This record gives sequence, structure tokens and C-alpha cells, in this order.
Amino acid sequence: MGLNLFKLEKLKIKAYEKGTRSGLAKATFDAMFNPSSFKRSYRTTWAKTNRQGINSSGAKAQYTRSEPERLDIDLLLDGTGVDQMGVMALLGPKSVDDRVKEFLDATYTYNGNIHEPNFLVVEWGSLKFSCRLESVDITYTNFDRDGTPLRAELKVSLISDEELDRLSKKEDKKSPDLTHSRIVREGDTLPLLTSAVYGSPAYYLDVARFNGLDNFRNLTAGQQILFPPLESLIRAS
Repeated sequence: MGLNLFKLEKLKIKAYEKGTRSGLAKATFDAMFNPSSFKRSYRTTWAKTNRQGINSSGAKAQYTRSEPERLDIDLLLDGTGVDQMGVMALLGPKSVDDRVKEFLDATYTYNGNIHEPNFLVVEWGSLKFSCRLESVDITYTNFDRDGTPLRAELKVSLISDEELDRLSKKEDKKSPDLTHSRIVREGDTLPLLTSAVYGSPAYYLDVARFNGLDNFRNLTAGQQILFPPLESLIRAS
């Protein structure tokens, strides 16, 4: 099928039940109107270290970790039918409440099959962002005579959630002398994650102590595990 040059491509948010985001999406939310802009945010966390003793001003910024990338977009939902033409207009507009529910079902609602909200991919033009919903603020701005909302503005914040191996290749952070942060996925174990960071699972008990884990065998999906520089980890053990 060729590209239709006359069709306006709409921003889509696809929802998946697996972190691989492969196969058919469980649900797809199509934006009614494309955003006029979107914002991508990058943040690095630094720790202040003072190697010159107490009461010294010689504090040095030491790299701790890179926070997940954030994507902020504003979406407009309208229930007056301004986006519909032809046969669709005769059927009547979909309500704002229904459209909000579609968005929340895809991005926010707890999925009992995976015991957490869905994995998401935002697609629009060259943008393809694997993520999870961090927050959404919904402001209703227009109402029918009976109080039914006719328009809603969604301020959506999403955090990057790339697969572990893909993220590692992208960042190319292979050195055990850096601090690494990993988000636990279903099926992950601490020895497996430790091996991916340090090249050996031998330090998983040290990692457990560093993160204050009471039971390293029961990791929770979505949990963040920090892997400090190997030298400091060995020194602290």
C-alpha cells in the first residue's frame, strides 16, 4: 500500500501487554487533533561530593544517573462533532466522556492480565517513543446545558521505557565504573540484571545490600534498581 500524501497523519498512542511491544496492539488511541507542539525533557542527576574535608567549598559534582526521558504533549478532545464529516456526522459525535475513557483505558487503567498499566508507544511522523504514562491532567472547558462536558484538554506526561538491551545499546554504557539504573521487567532476576551491568552475576548480593532489598528473589515489575560503580560496590561490601 502506497503512502497517501493527502491524508493527515494523526498522533497515535498504542498500548501493548508486553514490554517488547511486538505484534498487534491491545488498543490504539488516535488523537482527534494533532498537538501544535510537544516537549522532550532530559535530566541528569548529580551528587555533590566534598573530597577536601569539612567546611571546604571544594564540592565536586559526581555523575549518578541519567533519568528516563520525558515526553509532554497536550491533547484536545471535542464532543461537538467538529471533526466528523459525511456518514460519521449523521451518526452523531462521540462524547467527551467516551473519548477520555478510551484514553485512560489504553494508557492508565490497571491491566489485570499483566498486573500493571499497559506498555505504550507514541507514534507521529518521525516520533516513536516507547513509554509509560506518568501523569495526565484533564481540564474540562466547555459544557452543554445539562452540564455534559463538550471539550477536554489533556496535559499528558510520559516517561521513556525502552527495553533493557535496546537501551543499553543506545546509551553504550558498558563500563562497570559508571552508576547504572535499571527498571525491573517481568521475569527479571537480580543475578541476571547484575550480570548485564557488571558482566558477572557474582555481585548480586552486594547490589541487594546497596538497594536495601530484604528479599532479592521477589523483584517487582517497575521497581528501580541502582548499580553503583563496581569499585565502590566492592569497597562497601
